[in-house]
Amino acid sequence: MFRHFFTLQWKSFWRSASLTSGLFMKLFMGFWALWFAIMFTVAGMTVYEFIKERLHLDPLETINKFLIYWWVFDLIFRYVLQKMPIVNSTPLLLLPFSKNKIVCFALAKTVFSFFNLIHAFFFIPFSLILASNGYPAIDILLWLIALIALIYSNNFLNILLNKKDKLVFFVAVLLILSATLQYFEYFDSTVYTSLFFKSFYSTPFMVFVPILTLLVLILVSFTSFAKQLYLDAGVKTKYRTVKTENLAWLDRFGRTAIFLKNDVKLIKRNKRARSTILVSFLFLFYGLLFFTGTFKSYDNPVWTIFAAIFVTGGFLLSFGQFVPSWDSAYYPLMMSQNIKYKEYLSSKWWLMVIATLFSTLLASGYLYFGWDVYLAILVTSIYNIGVNSHIVLWAGAYVKTPIDLTSHKKAFGDKQAFNTKTLMLSLPKMVLPMLLYAVGYYLYSPNAGYILVAVVGIAGFAFKDKVFNIIERIYKSEKYKTLSAYKQKN
Repeated sequence: MFRHFFTLQWKSFWRSASLTSGLFMKLFMGFWALWFAIMFTVAGMTVYEFIKERLHLDPLETINKFLIYWWVFDLIFRYVLQKMPIVNSTPLLLLPFSKNKIVCFALAKTVFSFFNLIHAFFFIPFSLILASNGYPAIDILLWLIALIALIYSNNFLNILLNKKDKLVFFVAVLLILSATLQYFEYFDSTVYTSLFFKSFYSTPFMVFVPILTLLVLILVSFTSFAKQLYLDAGVKTKYRTVKTENLAWLDRFGRTAIFLKNDVKLIKRNKRARSTILVSFLFLFYGLLFFTGTFKSYDNPVWTIFAAIFVTGGFLLSFGQFVPSWDSAYYPLMMSQNIKYKEYLSSKWWLMVIATLFSTLLASGYLYFGWDVYLAILVTSIYNIGVNSHIVLWAGAYVKTPIDLTSHKKAFGDKQAFNTKTLMLSLPKMVLPMLLYAVGYYLYSPNAGYILVAVVGIAGFAFKDKVFNIIERIYKSEKYKTLSAYKQKN
């Protein structure tokens, strides 16, 4: 039966209207999956020697100390990026298929997810090296089995937490707070959590704790899905109390205020759109990988600009990549009205500008690492507003991705959003500011690099009207292709 379901999924992919972009995206993601697999394998093979020879610590105890961060970060990362197990169940329910088999197939698809398998490329080589250096092989095997069970527990826990935004956000804040307290040596929570992970190695029967937890989560996930799997689930009317919002403070933006209000309401009410806020918040901490000097390979002034682009442009990159797909449900209706493209695009532009300015304000905490770091954040904020906001809107003309706001896909869950044109247009977002800064930095001084990036951003803002006219013409030329793509159901 599973083979039959797999055959249906295979035919669905090859007969899809988005076959070309979907195949290209799978190859593109396959390359990065291979890259991360190699990096994790190398890390698993070298971390023992690094901890033992460089840090003069016990490798197993050191890894156990930080496994709590690994496990919680994996859960948050899955929540943001991992897609839910989705099967087009409505046609199957009309056929003589057991509901249990449909649910089993949907859940089984997640078992071979990249988010599960990638951990093995680190822990298996590390476990083999531990066993070869005198650690008891049976104890190491039990420790490895327990970790695999915990990783797969995250897989099914992510399914159950699919609509619990506030809870996951709270866990993320606790993780950041705990790491901060440990970094400044106020309180080290890993002293206590490491004992739990160490018990998998020192106390053999403790391996049953994560295994039983995994079995319970599988059972709960299966029961939850099976109860919701019936023919009327997608068409029944849901009754709930709602309250109207005026949002009069947006009226200062003129006619674009109509679209701005729709976007603000969308973000507040829809889980898919709200996840972009979570992604933007997480991007604020991306600079810690570069500004703290943790990784020597990133200890380069040009990489500072790269990180700063993400710190201030998290919302622009996550929300902007799906313009105009956020409105795909009623896009044909909009195109039949007397609506100017320029007003519609201006509303999206103002939304990204406001979010970029707010991110820049929140990123003021990076002043702790020096004025040079925050200066990089300021100039990239100007570049994001003046250049990247235009590029995102331009690339949106070629995005033919209808977004189902009733589904539970994640912020980056649609493969059709990526095609050759959008990938080519994404290069100036990252590469161009790095090149501009490198030219000024190496030919004259660091301040010259900052000035060069800022000047290009200001120039983009100055020529906003002319750029919008060009983007508007592109949207008009792609109008009917976009409408046709939004009618695709597969």
